[in-house]
Amino acid sequence: MEPFVVHVGTAVPLRAENVDTDQIIPARYLTTVTREGLGEGLFADWRRNPDGSLRDDFPLNQPRYQGATILIAGPNFGCGSSREHAPWAILDAGFRVVISPDFADIFYNNSLKNGLLPVVLERDQVELLMDLVEEDPSTQITVDLERQEVRLPDGQRFPFEIDGYRKRCLLQGLDDLGYLLSKEEDIAAYERAHGL
Repeated sequence: MEPFVVHVGTAVPLRAENVDTDQIIPARYLTTVTREGLGEGLFADWRRNPDGSLRDDFPLNQPRYQGATILIAGPNFGCGSSREHAPWAILDAGFRVVISPDFADIFYNNSLKNGLLPVVLERDQVELLMDLVEEDPSTQITVDLERQEVRLPDGQRFPFEIDGYRKRCLLQGLDDLGYLLSKEEDIAAYERAHGL
């Protein structure tokens, strides 16, 4: 997993509440067991017309948001099923951060385990960010995991909370197994000391 320390990028606003995982990545894309290629299915039913062409009015399709690496969404993002493919699809589409007033628990935890940083901010802060990037899509937003804050070019700072263990894993680029393996010498020393 790629370490996450500080990320600077542009953002795309998705003004929708209760975005469920079936909208993030429809079930027909779940036939793969790898993470690659899922970005093609990200929001597929919202991004495309029935004939398969891209919808001009969907934010992720608009040229002014191309290259964005931060997704700003409404409340209760990632609700619905527990499919881990949802954060995989968001990552595969090039995003490193999702900012929302709140997330569904399973999506939030799946994101952290896969290197996607879900940031919870106050609703008015999320609205401010959406307004800002709609007005100027070139706005560079800094997401600093070490300091646990989102920074704007004008100096505004929005602190966010994250579990200490998950923060350490992201900073070091470790998933749960990688973290356990990083403690192999400590585990062996404990076993030796206790005759195990």
